Amino acid sequence: MPTPLGPVEFILLGFAGNRFTGDIAPALADLVAAGTVRLLDVAIVMKDAGGEVTVLEMQELPEDVAEAMRKIVGEVRGLMSEADLLEVAENLEPESTVAALLVEHVWASRFADAVRGAGGELLLSERIPGDLMDQARETLLAVAEIS
Repeated sequence: MPTPLGPVEFILLGFAGNRFTGDIAPALADLVAAGTVRLLDVAIVMKDAGGEVTVLEMQELPEDVAEAMRKIVGEVRGLMSEADLLEVAENLEPESTVAALLVEHVWASRFADAVRGAGGELLLSERIPGDLMDQARETLLAVAEIS
């Protein structure tokens, strides 16, 4: 029986244009090497100027990009379906690209095991983007300066 997974997150990263270069691979590789996350699956979804959608899975990426990503993707792949990725494409602007990542939060696995072991269950988990948190902090600091 396979080892249970920790919390898994579906992440979409948007890029203008239709050339995904894989420049994010080194930073992602650092997270994988540190044991912070495990990359379970990756796919690239592109929409051209005419609205034509292309979905590229690992084996279909340009060789330079595939090589960079192959080094960091775990043994579990194929978890994102073509239907899931086509749904992503529906909201994609023309001339844009999305990197779809399925990431296991390895750092949280022990805690998740403890919650399950204590009979608990996750009721809500919501990721708040960093730029929203930055804005909230700036607002709080500005209010504090006025007071």
